[in-house]
Amino acid sequence: MSGHSHFHNIKIKKGAEDAKRSKTFSKLSKELSVAAKDGGSDITFNAKLRSAVEKAKSMNMPADSIDKAIKKGSGELEGFSYEEFLMEAYGPGGTAFIIEGITDNKNRTLGEIKLILTQRGGKYVNEGGIKWMFEKKGVISIDASNKNKEEMELTAIESGADDIDWEESTLYLYTKAEDLEKTKKILEENKLKIESAALEWVPKETMNVDEDTKEKNQRFFEALDENEDVQNIYTNI
Repeated sequence: MSGHSHFHNIKIKKGAEDAKRSKTFSKLSKELSVAAKDGGSDITFNAKLRSAVEKAKSMNMPADSIDKAIKKGSGELEGFSYEEFLMEAYGPGGTAFIIEGITDNKNRTLGEIKLILTQRGGKYVNEGGIKWMFEKKGVISIDASNKNKEEMELTAIESGADDIDWEESTLYLYTKAEDLEKTKKILEENKLKIESAALEWVPKETMNVDEDTKEKNQRFFEALDENEDVQNIYTNI
């Protein structure tokens, strides 16, 4: 499988910028609250919340902020009024995008995103028009710096990965959605450093584009990611 579904380098650079930290924490807070609302506040029994907590910690989100977001979602604190949404769109050059988010005003947010699509050469697609090109899979990224590549790949396969992909020194494992937690546990038992583990929309087939189209899609991605209600963006590039 070629290429992971995110523009990872953008995420890494954006996450490192202090100016973006507040917005990043706001997005993480929403994700924590929704996860707690859906499955309760105990991470032992709520894999979605456990994954969100691990992500928040990896981004150095303060512990008290994590706790507050979880309590809002579980109803222990007031102030929770969010709902999740998913939008499908074509990007510049006919690329495919799935946009996930969390908002307290769905009509406003969808209007804002549709405006971005129009301004950046994208096109809104009705439900199902893009999603069929993707499938929900478990995606685990591992820091493979200074590791033997062949040994890493063998461990990945033995842990239950259906597919693997390399991006510089990071190894990506793809699993069936229901196997994500089991595979993650096996990798942790093998003392491997997991950078992230989550359910994601992975393209069934990827699309090769020229440099100009790639740059347009990168700007398209950045504009979407700037919206405070957008959580995840997936593409078939």
